[in-house]
Amino acid sequence: MNNAINWGLLSTARINRALIKPLRASKRTRLLGVASRSLTSAQAYAREWGIPKAYGSYEELLADPDIEVIYNPLPNHLHAEWTIKALYAGKHVLCEKPLALKIEEVDAIIAAAKETGNIATEAFMYRHHPQTIKVKELVVNGAIGRVQLIKGAFTFDLSREGDIRLVKEYGGGSLWDVGCYPISYARTILGEEPIEVFGWQVTGPGGCDESFYGQMRFRSGVHMQFDSGFRSSLRSYIEIVGTEAVLNIPDPFKPGLKNEIYLKRGGKQERIRIKGHELYLGEVEDLCDAIQSGITPRVTLADSRANIAAILSLAKSADIGKPVDLSDFV
Repeated sequence: MNNAINWGLLSTARINRALIKPLRASKRTRLLGVASRSLTSAQAYAREWGIPKAYGSYEELLADPDIEVIYNPLPNHLHAEWTIKALYAGKHVLCEKPLALKIEEVDAIIAAAKETGNIATEAFMYRHHPQTIKVKELVVNGAIGRVQLIKGAFTFDLSREGDIRLVKEYGGGSLWDVGCYPISYARTILGEEPIEVFGWQVTGPGGCDESFYGQMRFRSGVHMQFDSGFRSSLRSYIEIVGTEAVLNIPDPFKPGLKNEIYLKRGGKQERIRIKGHELYLGEVEDLCDAIQSGITPRVTLADSRANIAAILSLAKSADIGKPVDLSDFV
């Protein structure tokens, strides 16, 4: 562990639990510190999880020269601000999705990374999993013929009162929280960006979308349809329709150690088994590769910018009731 990369957690957010295990599983990382807005809270969290250092403010964590990487799991509206602060404090950053809520914020992160030479990447954990890589390989190699349509969904019942994901001004809404996944998945598999989108939404008492229904049209002619929501039962899938076959991915966004996808051609269905790994380990190792070997992160800032442009375009379409050209966000 003498050469391990020291990580710090920026807050005691619930999602930290998903990252603590892979940080300890990796031979290249050491979870060194955790910060909270109060020292008492940080110390209690550090004792609970066996973390050596506790900080009574986010600024104190950023000021520690021993910390090399910051994991930013703060509420959506704080992602850009604290990612930029961490970059200028000399840290690399793994930031939870969405990286930002505005294109201008992404551009500011890009500028900060370029100026400081530090790395920032968005934590889309599914992107690093062998299942996603296999699906992309099958599509690129023509296993289903020419892609015509991608369909997907990510919904669940968010019943906890006062959940921050229901606060619009904090970047709440199902589109930002879970709709971002099928949008990202389609873009990743196709390797291109949508040129036009259309969206509908059902808003809740706080004004944010509790259900969202979207369509995207790509320059290649592929169409994508998806829905996301906080008021439906748990659904998570991707279907990729081609001229020769259909590929079904039952668990695209949270694959595990053992996975199965299905290739249906005519009346026959082939089951493809894929050996996976701990879901969040990939994003940890990917950032370590970027830091230690100079390898470009799998989720680049340009990639994140394009995904956020698609989300913003869909939200705008739902607001105005008309299709939106993506050139507005380029």
